[in-house]
Amino acid sequence: MSFTHLHVHTEYSLLDGSCKIKELVRRAKELNMDSMAITDHGVMYGAIDFYKAAKEAGIKPIIGCEIYVSPGSRFDKEKDNNDDRYYHLVLLAENDTGYHNLMKIVSKGFVEGFYYKPRVDYEVLEEYHEGIIALSACLAGEVQRFLARGMYEEAVRSARRYEDIFGKGNFFLELQDHGIDTQRTVNMSLMKMSKELNIDLVATNDIHYILAEDAVPHDILLCIQTGKKVADEDRMRYDGGQYYVKSEEEMKEIFPYALWALENTHKIAERCNVEIEFGVRKLPKYDVPKEFCDRGESEEDASWRYLSYLCSKGLKSRYGDDWDKEEYAGRLDYELSVIKGMGFIDYFLIVWDFIHYAKERGIIVGPGRGSAAGSIVAYVLEITDIDPIRYSLLFERFLNPERISMPDIDIDFCFERRGEVIDYVVDKYGKDQVSQIVTFGTLGAKEVIRDVGRVLDMPYAQCDAIAKMIPKKIPDEKTVTIERSLEVNPIFKEAYTTDSQVKYLVDMARRLEGLPRHTSMHAAGVLISSKAVDEFVPLSRSSDGTITTQYIMTTLEELGLLKMDFLGLRTLTVIQKAVNMVKQGKGIDIDLVNLDYDDKEVLASIGTGRTEGIFQLESGGMKNFMKELNPESLEDIIAGIALYRPGPMDFIPKYLKGKNSGEKIVYTCPQLEPILSNTYGCIIYQEQVMQIVRDLAGYTLGRSDLVRKAMSKKKIDVMEQERRNFVFGNPELSVKGCVANGIDEKTANKVYDEMIDFAKYAFNKAHSTCYAIVAYQTAYLKYYYPVEFMAALMNSVIDTASKVTGYIMTCRTMGIDILPPDINESEAEFTVCNNNIRYGLCALKSVGRSVVDQIVRERNNRGKYKSISDLIERTIEKEVNKRTIESLIKSGALDSFEGNRRQKMQIYTIIMDNISQSKKKSMAGQMTLFDIASDDIKEDFEIKLPNVSEYAKEELLAFEKEFIGHYISGHPMDEYQAKWKKHATRRSDEFALNEDGECQVKEGAKETVGGMITNVSIKTTRKNQVMAFFMVEDMYGTVEILVFPKDYERYRMVIAEDKKVFVSGRVSSSEDENAKLICEKITEFSNMSVSLWIRFENKEAYEQSESELMDIIGQYDGKDKIVIYLTEEKQKKILPPAYTVEASPALIERLKEKYGEKNVALT
Repeated sequence: MSFTHLHVHTEYSLLDGSCKIKELVRRAKELNMDSMAITDHGVMYGAIDFYKAAKEAGIKPIIGCEIYVSPGSRFDKEKDNNDDRYYHLVLLAENDTGYHNLMKIVSKGFVEGFYYKPRVDYEVLEEYHEGIIALSACLAGEVQRFLARGMYEEAVRSARRYEDIFGKGNFFLELQDHGIDTQRTVNMSLMKMSKELNIDLVATNDIHYILAEDAVPHDILLCIQTGKKVADEDRMRYDGGQYYVKSEEEMKEIFPYALWALENTHKIAERCNVEIEFGVRKLPKYDVPKEFCDRGESEEDASWRYLSYLCSKGLKSRYGDDWDKEEYAGRLDYELSVIKGMGFIDYFLIVWDFIHYAKERGIIVGPGRGSAAGSIVAYVLEITDIDPIRYSLLFERFLNPERISMPDIDIDFCFERRGEVIDYVVDKYGKDQVSQIVTFGTLGAKEVIRDVGRVLDMPYAQCDAIAKMIPKKIPDEKTVTIERSLEVNPIFKEAYTTDSQVKYLVDMARRLEGLPRHTSMHAAGVLISSKAVDEFVPLSRSSDGTITTQYIMTTLEELGLLKMDFLGLRTLTVIQKAVNMVKQGKGIDIDLVNLDYDDKEVLASIGTGRTEGIFQLESGGMKNFMKELNPESLEDIIAGIALYRPGPMDFIPKYLKGKNSGEKIVYTCPQLEPILSNTYGCIIYQEQVMQIVRDLAGYTLGRSDLVRKAMSKKKIDVMEQERRNFVFGNPELSVKGCVANGIDEKTANKVYDEMIDFAKYAFNKAHSTCYAIVAYQTAYLKYYYPVEFMAALMNSVIDTASKVTGYIMTCRTMGIDILPPDINESEAEFTVCNNNIRYGLCALKSVGRSVVDQIVRERNNRGKYKSISDLIERTIEKEVNKRTIESLIKSGALDSFEGNRRQKMQIYTIIMDNISQSKKKSMAGQMTLFDIASDDIKEDFEIKLPNVSEYAKEELLAFEKEFIGHYISGHPMDEYQAKWKKHATRRSDEFALNEDGECQVKEGAKETVGGMITNVSIKTTRKNQVMAFFMVEDMYGTVEILVFPKDYERYRMVIAEDKKVFVSGRVSSSEDENAKLICEKITEFSNMSVSLWIRFENKEAYEQSESELMDIIGQYDGKDKIVIYLTEEKQKKILPPAYTVEASPALIERLKEKYGEKNVALT
């Protein structure tokens, strides 16, 4: 072979290259190529994936990049539309030095030179040229661009400059021919220049897709990138269809006049020999205090002594007088010996250090997350707050001495203060040694269908319908693909096979599916390096300017680098704020670590299913499960969290039967009872699988974790080998086996089969325990300190009006009043006020945080505001404008001042203008009447409130909705709640996406919602038919309704703003959007009835009150039935139609006053 592709754009030239790396390498192998380069635009995102895939296929990987070179300084960022903002240049790493220098160059482009593209300049190239081979690139290269303009001498100067930078024999002039006339002209000049300057040529193909037929899907990809449609004339395109992986023979046909240029590509490939090191750890060293360092002692010995000291101290603190018991001290010694043997001493010290920093500064840290909770070392260091011995958690599930891999401790911090901990780490280890981590968004199955459909200009409804044929999840598969969707959904398959337009759409989408679409920053991942990060990985820049790695988290781990997950958990912020409110208001210090985690009252409150705001337990399904579960201990909650997932849910009935039936549980063999008794005979946890293998067959816990992993990943060959070991033993592995332990072969195989069934879904108990602890903490606070908890909970979602609305409804059901905003009582956030919750000013619309902070600060410094004039005068120079005052008036925040809202609205602008003019004159040195007048005279000149009445109640409620986001003083739906509860099957908030990006309602389900019509929008379709969109608003928020033309004709007279209706229809849900309801039927509230029940002690009592009752109900004519219930006789009587009523709040209130609160009810 005498040709190598040296100019290759993979999928990581985002939305510009469509070469999936594995397919690319496979194609190179098919063409008998022994080497290939990767040269993505300005980035090295795919370098490691390409390196590994090529090595695996027996192809030499050449690591490169097509960089952007600034004609001036990389720091220049002038706004212009000049084509010469940057030039292209291909760089290839010749050796390890070159690879590291390439990373430096690419990193500089993002860190220092980013302007539209990541640019470097000649200074950077000169500094990091060693070990790098450069090619002059495509028509966008500096040399080629001058030649295309006929500027030969300038092109010569550029070529000489590059040769001077990289050295003789390290810079090549690059020929390309994709059928473009300009390229052929330029190529002739390049050949002339090559002879004149004695600079060698190479011939390349600018690869952007793999096969010739991929030109069409690649063109679609370009349209996705640029937001264009295929039919658009003026758009970016790669004409000619020549940008694919060509064979050597095809390249020879294109360049018969420059065969030596083709051979030069292979000579370059032979020169390029980069070996990337995997699995060698590059952990930073922890700086041990001087008193723990002896002269002549190694750094590792000092670190070991310090870790041992901290653990010994922590052991005594955690276990008190019992610290030296074997189960504690022995377990600690064992874990420490494993940690030392695996070389992770500094790792634990680093984690301890930043968690210690957080706790010292009052930043709440989660009790733990994941398998790290199984470590007693983590517990005594206060990295976690969960006793692994108490909860039977296994260290080997976290660190397996028989499978050396990097430990993974993920830490939850207060959502609002997580950044402080990251800043501390940056300060401690140095800005250049800490970096955030990149992630990639990809073209998923549903998304790519919609994107391709848009580019092809297909109707949205058609694309959406096809996208919805792709299931959200496929059992036992991590990723849903178009290919698998065609296999599992016969409707999708039929559409694909019978409709040519659908087939074309799906085929194009399938070719692009899975390509990276954009970069983003990992939500939690932070890399901590022993040297500057760009010594090991190239750097990038996220959309907000944050510097990130160019390699993803798993790649960093493979390279032996230390990554940590600094997770911001909003629930921890809720807990911390609630605890602070309790301390401030009640003087009580709540010790979360030492709570009574078996408080029967708290557990019973969870068992009611009223778990709004409780971590992990507030979904509709989990509420019902908690009612069934009726937890009696924390272990029940731990099990509940582990079980309530797809797969394990199938075992819930068995678990509930074991817990609630009282029947004796039968175990397959007696040895299982101590392992499974806590979970009523069910294998729920991964740790139980490990214990069974250890206790029944004599495995070590380290090897038992390998078995657990094989089962969970369904490695059939490993599982069958381990079955033999489990049943019969294996002396070479020191496994005794079940038979040798007195368990017969049949029973042993049955136990193994049961383990396989459960292990597919078994959950990490350590992780479930961590979640259960946080769930219990929130339940504890909600039960004992409900006002503080709910205030903190609403503060956590203060920017999301729909969630605040839902929690306000929860507060009302708990008997907690939400007090309206008040300029003299409200703080920035929700606060506790006389055992109720005062609305926070930051939750108001059009009033920003900085304005609120200044208003509150002024009030705290100089006392409460006395009037609207006083407020404006004291704050007009503090960012308070007319829109702010309007928002405060209409939201009711100024109701404590004299006058009603209409009066204030009519005078506030005049007051602001007068005060503003007065202050301007004062600044100019002019005296005004107010400078010399007495207070009495000033009072005479104050603007008087006009004599106008207050707005109507409906208008006041509308203002609250507009400026607060929901209703405070009442709700337009209040008087209809009974009807709504009876006829609506779903609340509006169940159509909203939760934090997991899912809705509680299911696609295609038949549901009914009820409420008030708002935001009506009438549209005309392409067929000139009329359809409607509107929102239905209930007490919990809004849900969007779609009314298609045929239904719009039936219901158009009903679809009007503020109408109270029930809408029945089918749920329609899309990725990353709230679900909608497709209307099938609309019924006005007035046409729906409820039953009004009135209870009397007996028939005699009813007859005595009958006449008076008839007089009352005669005043409330309507369609609602009245049911009389006689307690002693246990009889009911429905009054005849002549006595139906309108069951309004006024009637209900009157009847309750007359007959008692408990004797009147609506159903």
